[in-house]
Amino acid sequence: LFEIAPEEMGSPALAAQMGQAALRSDGTQLDSQLPAKTVGKLHAWEGRNGEVLQEMGLAPSLLHMFEPWFVGLTVSIVDMTQRGLDPKLGLDQHFAAAAREAGKPTAGLETGAQQIAFLDGMDKDEQLQFLDEALGEAADGAAELERLHGAWRRGDATMLWSGMAVDMQRQYPRLYRAINIDRNDAWVPKLEGRLKAPGADDTLVVVGALHLLGSDGVVEKLRAKGYTVERICSACAAGTK
Repeated sequence: LFEIAPEEMGSPALAAQMGQAALRSDGTQLDSQLPAKTVGKLHAWEGRNGEVLQEMGLAPSLLHMFEPWFVGLTVSIVDMTQRGLDPKLGLDQHFAAAAREAGKPTAGLETGAQQIAFLDGMDKDEQLQFLDEALGEAADGAAELERLHGAWRRGDATMLWSGMAVDMQRQYPRLYRAINIDRNDAWVPKLEGRLKAPGADDTLVVVGALHLLGSDGVVEKLRAKGYTVERICSACAAGTK
């Protein structure tokens, strides 16, 4: 199980649907919706990444035709790629390829259309928070990204929680609820359905780290329902839980 089924992940149709949903329909440019501080952050980011945007076919003038959530996603993807974290090399892609080679079935906890609707359905404040958070992370430079990536690689859930979830929870509570809690609550019944299904088949679930952390994560939500959850982590630092 993936957040989105692998066959949808790289679909050109999904990318087209996302672009269409994100287009501004009121004739205004993105700047007109943003606070002055965010405008400054966005223009600075565009100045640093103009060449990359041109290669993607997204000149800054074109980028301003889209809603904040889409621009926030673009900022995050460009920044990660520039730091050497290519989304095409992510664990979802790795396990999707392994499943294909092994002839194993795959499915998604959400559909592509549901994920687009979730993003496009965020209210104005949530979208502005989403974009501002992405710009803030990009401005922090490689050090913060490398710190979190290192924590992820060694399985340091405590650092991931304090360095990623807690900040978002405190600074952007509505965004945190929308992208984490609400989705986790929708996923838990689907995971429970797999656990209760007859037979002895195993299910591998591949989701982002944020969805596994803290009391809002799917792990603790399953524990609260009486399931025993054991962590298996050969790379974890000593003492990390």
